[in-house]
Amino acid sequence: MNAVREINEAEFDTVVQSADRPVLVDFYAPWCGPCRMLAPVLDRLAVEWSDRVDFVKVNVDEAPELAMRYGITGVPTLLLFSRGRPVDQVVGLIPPRALEQRLARACLEHAARS
Repeated sequence: MNAVREINEAEFDTVVQSADRPVLVDFYAPWCGPCRMLAPVLDRLAVEWSDRVDFVKVNVDEAPELAMRYGITGVPTLLLFSRGRPVDQVVGLIPPRALEQRLARACLEHAARS
């Protein structure tokens, strides 16, 4: 079971831009080896952080305009959104602990702006 919800371009604005809490967007491609390595890490984190952060993924091959809008030139790219705006970005693989630290920081900053 995947804890990270896949969304398309039509859903993006509603799911990400209008969210009332931070959203981590995984821009990926099914043919990308590092993306496949990152997927189980994101699934685990999505469960652990389910009360604080939403996790979604976007297939760049199926959403090229969205990838272009956010300047995605390599996959995997993780974009962390807060209040509809990107606040952090990681290109490539990131150690799980480092990603958790970024999530924690985003949650604190999001709460501070409330």
